[in-house]
Amino acid sequence: MELGKKIWVFADGDLPPQGQEEPLGHEALIVVNNGEADARLELDILFPDQEPHTGVLLEVPARRVRCFRLDYPIGEDNYQIPAGQYALVMNSSVPVVAVFGRLDRRENVAYYCLSGHAQ
Repeated sequence: MELGKKIWVFADGDLPPQGQEEPLGHEALIVVNNGEADARLELDILFPDQEPHTGVLLEVPARRVRCFRLDYPIGEDNYQIPAGQYALVMNSSVPVVAVFGRLDRRENVAYYCLSGHAQ
């Protein structure tokens, strides 16, 4: 049985800045593909003060999970999301389950898992 949806939106991205020796946190997109076909993902990254960066391509093989750290370059074009506010719109070729996680060390250590809107 395939689980998930093809369209996901994560509206609360806020990538922490780099600290003195290490990042002050990170965010990650975790995608589960329990189907029989590989998932081809396309991300559009929206910002409050600049044009979107569209068409970031990722893959998750069939019956696998992948964690994409968003403080590292992602996709075939190695796009680096800048620190600050953004949102992700993810379209998948097959139904997947997606979770957005955040580790934030700016005040107290905290980790959040945020589910997105799925269609």
